[in-house]
Amino acid sequence: MAWAVVWLIVGIALMIAEVVSGDFVLIMLGVGALFGAGADVLTGNLFIDVAVFAVASVGMLVLVRPALKRRFLAGTGHRTGTEALIGARAVVLSTVDFESGQVKLAGDVWSARSLSEHHEPIKPGTSVTVVEISGATAVVSAEP
Repeated sequence: MAWAVVWLIVGIALMIAEVVSGDFVLIMLGVGALFGAGADVLTGNLFIDVAVFAVASVGMLVLVRPALKRRFLAGTGHRTGTEALIGARAVVLSTVDFESGQVKLAGDVWSARSLSEHHEPIKPGTSVTVVEISGATAVVSAEP
């Protein structure tokens, strides 16, 4: 049972260390150590504990880690910040032309300009779509 405590401490320490590395290696070894602790509680045999730790760690590194890395590197598909505003609808508050204007976007008042200088000014009350965020200005296009 004393080895189970050692396995638990090692497992938790590895999981905490993962916060610094962020490469999903130490967390896999930490989970393997927790499996080793479980094996110690069940068998009390150190050789079996080490074998369970090794098999669980290698299995996690080979099977689970690649899937986790793929998922986290690909992202969740959620846009954030100004990127999330692209494609959003806004309502024109003051006439929007190629140089200036204001829209209400996501509950806030934004400075705005139209997409092209060849478009007619967009009148207040018109619903528009955000095409781009340029600095603190929403570039908008009148909806068809």
